[in-house]
Amino acid sequence: MRTKIMLNQSEVLENSLELYCDQPIAFSQLRPAGRMLVDSDECSFVYLTEDDKEYIYLYLPTEIWHDLQQALKHHKNVVAVSRNERLELLDFHEEMDYLISNIEGNSNYGEEFVAKVEAIFLAKTNE
Repeated sequence: MRTKIMLNQSEVLENSLELYCDQPIAFSQLRPAGRMLVDSDECSFVYLTEDDKEYIYLYLPTEIWHDLQQALKHHKNVVAVSRNERLELLDFHEEMDYLISNIEGNSNYGEEFVAKVEAIFLAKTNE
């Protein structure tokens, strides 16, 4: 069974974007895998982390996509936070750029997912 952690709150700081989850997670026990996937059914990007036994999936739902877009645009570090533990999501920018370029116009991801990604991450008016 997959362990899913929803990072459904975000805060843009001067040099970083902090992503928060509702559940207490020992991020100090996880290692960033530096890889990302998408879950188009859940309409989320998914950052992979791992512990000694399995991958742990950090879900990045649409509620935080505007802040993700700003972090990409302004080259901010992206950090998952739970209580006082932090985990920097390594290779986040490269992985997101790769996924976004593959999703653009690609109906294999589902029309709704593609439309949301294009509206937030590819719109010319994003500031």
